[in-house]
Amino acid sequence: MKTTIISIITAATLFGLSSCSQSFLDEDNKSNLTQENYFQNAAQAETFVTGIYTSLRANTAGNGYGETPWVTLELLTGHATTNSQSNFNLGVINHTAGTENPGFYSYWSEFYNGIAKANVAITRIPEIEMDEAQKANLLGEAHFLRAYYYFFLTRLFGNIPLLTAPVDPANVEELRPNRSEVQAIYDLIVSDLTIAEGSGLPNVDRTGKVSLGAVKALLSNVYLTMAGYPLNRGAEYYQLAADKAAELANEGDGWYPLFDNLNALHDRPNKNQGEFIFQVQYLGGVANNNVTQMIIPYNIGISRHGDEYGSINPLPAFVNTYEEGDLRSAERGFFFTRAQRLSTSATVTFPPALFKYWLEASSGANGDLNPDINFTLMRMPEVYLIHAEAANEANGGPTPEAYASLNKVRDRANLAPLSGLTQDQFRQAVWRERYHELCYENKSYFDILRTRKAYNLSNDTFVDLIGFRNESGTTWTEKYLLLPIPQRELQANPNLEPNNPGW
Repeated sequence: MKTTIISIITAATLFGLSSCSQSFLDEDNKSNLTQENYFQNAAQAETFVTGIYTSLRANTAGNGYGETPWVTLELLTGHATTNSQSNFNLGVINHTAGTENPGFYSYWSEFYNGIAKANVAITRIPEIEMDEAQKANLLGEAHFLRAYYYFFLTRLFGNIPLLTAPVDPANVEELRPNRSEVQAIYDLIVSDLTIAEGSGLPNVDRTGKVSLGAVKALLSNVYLTMAGYPLNRGAEYYQLAADKAAELANEGDGWYPLFDNLNALHDRPNKNQGEFIFQVQYLGGVANNNVTQMIIPYNIGISRHGDEYGSINPLPAFVNTYEEGDLRSAERGFFFTRAQRLSTSATVTFPPALFKYWLEASSGANGDLNPDINFTLMRMPEVYLIHAEAANEANGGPTPEAYASLNKVRDRANLAPLSGLTQDQFRQAVWRERYHELCYENKSYFDILRTRKAYNLSNDTFVDLIGFRNESGTTWTEKYLLLPIPQRELQANPNLEPNNPGW
């Protein structure tokens, strides 16, 4: 059967775990054990929980044409184009995609595999005789990861199956789950993160594992999202988001200090360090990450990589929205427009490309051809901006604390602090800062969904989403407020019908 539920069962029962990173994910653990005889000791529990992290790599999984999920979400927003030959990517830009889009399916299949493994861990680990503090930590990691996967999926697909226990392959009903309401999904997400918050995780983890800081960061994002569309919980949840983000913001530079140099965002020595709260782990030669190849202009010859895909190219109109003097829009800040061609040593110029993901250690003239830049899921500037936005909404205008958080991000970019703004002016200032600081980190599409506002690049303002014609020439419709349930899932499970509106 071509169904994700079947693959979920396989992943959860056969335990074919493969994982890697520069730190805790550096082993390739395989066995043919089953649930009934596997969970015997702490080492087995830890190995299994490690395997839950591997589904995070769905973000950057894909082929040379750039048909990879993180590119898909960025092209949907309308602030980037592509030089790749992928009709799937062109369909995403033009909002003419179909239900067989590989980027949509990768998120669905891989994140449900992660959920399945988390369900097994949450069910089986309590039965093991082991140190109770270690057990609580492992369960906290599993609850966090399940929450992360569900948070991502319900924002993309809306009403989705809610699975909280291992699936019995002999039970046909369990193989064909119904879709649950979004509210039920969020109830589980908040419950999971609350459990993780009280599980004794370390405040900060510099090896790539879940930490208390990561839990608080994700929970603040969840509350902010619940305050907006589609749940529209309003002021109460803005306050919850502000309070939770403040718990990290009040730590100042103690937990997650901002880097002084933007280059630290994309080098090897700073993986999991500084402002990085949670990243997807990669290790050269073991698990490579081809993001660097995807951001290089198509076949321009500035790297040692045999293929330079040009999968995602920022629109110049977006780069032009940065304020004068912003370090992020300066050459080799977040973008670059010139480099040395390796074959001739001549300088070549090109439209803005994402220097934010350039990895000199694998792409430069002396690179080792093992691209392994980590993919960032959460970093501290986002928490400051969540705090600023939520505090503004909860209090009917910007508070001193909200200004402090917003200006913390602006200061690093070499921008003057803001003051004296109305609630709406401050709101738009935070949204603008989110686009500029978190650009091409898979944040903008989710901001569009929760605010129902589009960033109009031509006049640097925010406008109603539906009916807006973006810089790519595409007009937003309600259809793209949700992605489609993948066609192969609908064929395998009729209980998923009907598909999302417009699909």
